[in-house]
Amino acid sequence: MATGGNAIRGSRVGAGPMGEQDHGFHADRVAVSYWDALGNETVRYFAAGIPDEEIPETIDSPHSGLPAGRDKANPPALAKAEPYKTHLAYVKERRSDEEAASLLDDALQQLRERRGQ
Repeated sequence: MATGGNAIRGSRVGAGPMGEQDHGFHADRVAVSYWDALGNETVRYFAAGIPDEEIPETIDSPHSGLPAGRDKANPPALAKAEPYKTHLAYVKERRSDEEAASLLDDALQQLRERRGQ
C-alpha cells in the first residue's frame, strides 16, 4: 500500500492556504511589562480600552516563578512561604481542647448506641 500526500488530512474545514496571515480583525492592545527580582522581563498584552485599575499590579513570572511587578526599579519581594499545615493543625486552630473532648465524647456515645453497647 503506497502512502501518498493528502492535503486535507490534519487541516480544518475552511482553513484556507497554509501560512495565510489575514485571519480577521486584531483588536487594539496595550503592552505592559513586568519585572521580577532577578531582572527578567515579562510582557502581557491587554485590550487598549481596559481601565488601568483592571490591569494587575503583579503577576507570577513564567521565567522564575517569582512575583513580578510593573516597577522595574522596585520588583516585588518574594512572600514568606508558610510551612505546610496538616488537616489536624487547622482543626486545632478552630477548636479548643475542651470542644475537641466534647465532640469526641459525643461521637463515641453515638457509635456505642449504634452498636448496642
